Amino acid sequence: MPDFKYLFGPVPSRRFGLSLGVDLLPRKTCTLDCVFCEVGPTTHQTLVRKEYVPTDEVLRELAAWFALNLKADFITVTGSGEPTLHTRFGDVLSAIRAHGRARDHGSGRSALLTNSTLLHLPEVRAAAALADVVKVSFSAWDQVSFAAITRPQTGVKFDRLTDGLRKFRQDFSGELWMEVFIVPGINALRNQVEAIAALARTIRPDRVQLNTAVRPTAKQNVPSLSESQLRSLAGCFIPAAEVIARFAPGGGSSRYADKNAVLAMLARRPCTAEDVAHAFALSQTETEAMVRELVGQHVVRAEVRSGETYYIGG
Repeated sequence: MPDFKYLFGPVPSRRFGLSLGVDLLPRKTCTLDCVFCEVGPTTHQTLVRKEYVPTDEVLRELAAWFALNLKADFITVTGSGEPTLHTRFGDVLSAIRAHGRARDHGSGRSALLTNSTLLHLPEVRAAAALADVVKVSFSAWDQVSFAAITRPQTGVKFDRLTDGLRKFRQDFSGELWMEVFIVPGINALRNQVEAIAALARTIRPDRVQLNTAVRPTAKQNVPSLSESQLRSLAGCFIPAAEVIARFAPGGGSSRYADKNAVLAMLARRPCTAEDVAHAFALSQTETEAMVRELVGQHVVRAEVRSGETYYIGG
């Protein structure tokens, strides 16, 4: 089994089922420093686009993974920051699309997870349009609320972000999903959510998903809403928003779970022992033994959030 440097998972995702991640950036390189980010605080905040990791190596890893005939519902361009900062992320999406056309195996649709900050650039919109699904973040209604929740790099303007989203929607034939992350004290009042929803309607997403802090976040002690509170806000949106529930286990991955593979996943996303067990088709006993060993080696730490223990690498 090859060791992958730029691929991780498949990761159990509340949105995408089993998602094979493709990481195009060093941790944590981003245009924003969102208070709710589960990857952690931004350590390299920038608007500079370049080839942060070698694209040819990423493509070789993808080819090797495809050759193993493993299962993933989605292949997701995401990871340790904002993927559209990488100037060749479109080449990665093209490779995923080419594989899907060559082999009709019912899995492996492509998804791009973006914070939307660079969609005002025509070249970014053209590359993003190669994805089957683009999931964008949209959790504010003006520059002040945007700054409070995302702590953006200087020069990132909310109006320009919104305009870029509208232009992208005009030309994009795939599915546009919009995640609205609700943080009490910033954007959780009904009139604030209604303001977000009014702008969202001008972008015309196919799906809207409400989220709140469940996993450990970049800023400590970020508060969250209950599921019932989120559901009471869902009708503000058109289409009515979904409340993203916890991932329901089922299926599992056929990939052998060595410690390096598990550590690669935990370095990019906090997971419970149940998440790890499902992602790698392990028993709960095997999983708990493995994460205990990683904690004992001080390469993973445990953190309790909302009554559940999450394991975090890096």
